[in-house]
Amino acid sequence: MPRTRQPLPAELEPEQRRLYDAIVSGPRSGIADADGRLRGPFGPMLLSPAVGDPLQALGAALRYRSALPARAREIATLLVAHRCDSAYEWAAHVTHGRAAGLSDSEIASLRTAEPAVTDEVEIVVVRVTTSLLDGGDLPEPLVVDAERLLGPGTLFDLVTLVGYYRLLAGVLAVYRIPPG
Repeated sequence: MPRTRQPLPAELEPEQRRLYDAIVSGPRSGIADADGRLRGPFGPMLLSPAVGDPLQALGAALRYRSALPARAREIATLLVAHRCDSAYEWAAHVTHGRAAGLSDSEIASLRTAEPAVTDEVEIVVVRVTTSLLDGGDLPEPLVVDAERLLGPGTLFDLVTLVGYYRLLAGVLAVYRIPPG
């Protein structure tokens, strides 16, 4: 049972409504349910529009404007969802992962100690993501490999993406947001 009631659009204060409109416009147009309530971590963002707005904007930048290849982005996101036990993000990003070209067996392998990726970029994405999740830092040889394969800017995008989805996993857990 969610810990906060998701308001209907007509119940929103002006700042909340501006944030709501920013979230549902563009590529996230399907994030509201049939009644207009926001799904996932977006509903709790309405509790504090001053924080929720830049947070949703960061997510949009990571998801829609990052240089990280779509498959690699979804691999990292699914690894975070699994390791943080975030059922909502796992369910949402299985769909996004399939759309990015991940097979069901590749997706399932992300729940194991040895993800079934063979592309060198995807391998370094797995290594970076798991290193960040395990210890919050990257050893120097991994930074060198990641910068060589991804470039410094894309490595920054990946590090930020891992932190962003860890944050969302925390929001989803605290507010008891169910998958779907």
